Amino acid sequence: MAHRTLKSGFHQLSERLNQFPQGAPPSEYLFKILSVLMNEKEARVISALPIKPFSIQTASAALRMSREDTEKILTELASRALLIDIESTDGERTFVLPPPMAGFFEFSLMRIREDLDQTLLSELFYQYLNVEEDFVRDLFVTETKLGRIFVNEQALSTVNNLHILDYERSSEIIKKASAIGIGLCYCRHKMSHLGKACDAPLEICMTFGTTASSLIKYGHAREVSVSECMTLLEEAYDHNLVQIGENEQEGLPFICNCCGCCCEGLLAIKKFGTLNSINTTNFLPEIREDQCNGCGRCVLACPVGALKVVSKQVANNKPIKTVTLDEDICLGCGVCVRVCNRGSIKLKHRNQRVITPINSVHRIVLLSIEKGKLQNLIFDNQAHYSHRAMAAILGAILKMPPVKRIMASEQMKSKYLSALIKNYV
Repeated sequence: MAHRTLKSGFHQLSERLNQFPQGAPPSEYLFKILSVLMNEKEARVISALPIKPFSIQTASAALRMSREDTEKILTELASRALLIDIESTDGERTFVLPPPMAGFFEFSLMRIREDLDQTLLSELFYQYLNVEEDFVRDLFVTETKLGRIFVNEQALSTVNNLHILDYERSSEIIKKASAIGIGLCYCRHKMSHLGKACDAPLEICMTFGTTASSLIKYGHAREVSVSECMTLLEEAYDHNLVQIGENEQEGLPFICNCCGCCCEGLLAIKKFGTLNSINTTNFLPEIREDQCNGCGRCVLACPVGALKVVSKQVANNKPIKTVTLDEDICLGCGVCVRVCNRGSIKLKHRNQRVITPINSVHRIVLLSIEKGKLQNLIFDNQAHYSHRAMAAILGAILKMPPVKRIMASEQMKSKYLSALIKNYV
């Protein structure tokens, strides 16, 4: 009689994580990462938890444990940033299982810790994310983007007929946040353990709202005022860092201040030669060749190598140096505008406006349809969001004629999905 081999807790959890729309492809390096972050029992516990926000009572039923024991283990996991702990004004606690990225991978390196080997963890992350390609390709090379770029606001003065919405400004996200937490930059912290980090500021990763509150509560981030956060934003501008947030208009949980040499998303653009990893801004730099002397300052500052110095022949066959732009990989971040000391670069609007999902529900549904994982959000009682909302959205899709169903993911980017989200969530 054949015997079934019991899967380890880490294998169970990896399967669970791969149900996230972002995915986390199984790998020996992933199992090793999980084993550094938690023990076998904890992995089994997390794999049994809902993906959508859940109460202690819901977790107690899923784990078949008493409420007291359940609350104790959930608090322990939240204290290590493996869960997000959200406390309402009336004292009720709700927990959320964050995805690997952007989520508990980053949280593990957002502060200096003695309770785990951060050098070993950094080496494992590097192998899983920077050497192996499956996870990063699955995460970033998608139609529905995980993150979006914020324009460098100091470069906006060069735009004619300026039209920019509040959600496109990192300063507005900061000013409207209910809580602000500052932690170490995961990417540069990881690279520092490998001797590959640049000299950009390290303590400059910004989190907001309930995510910030949970990280602050357990010491993974320090609470700062709007004023201090704005000062850090100016410091990021001074170091030519690019602001990247989650690709949604409302409820943004973080803004990273990224360099082109350490950031996973920016490295993916250079590695795969595609902008599929991150939503750009609605701007592009425009180079005034009559003022450009080809000094190359903008080329060095560009985080994705979208600019290069070229020689052109002019009258009397005299060669001159100037700069050209590869629009296919340009972020529209505006860093090049700020570093040009001749004023030869200005921003202009892109011909086609970039679509940003309304909120995380909107983005997750789009990604789930793209990845064929919508059923994981609806039919599993550990769904990510409201069953009512998901059922309504799926019902609307299934009522479409076959030809229109093929176009569903495109239609989901329109006001159609936005209306569904606002009506049902």
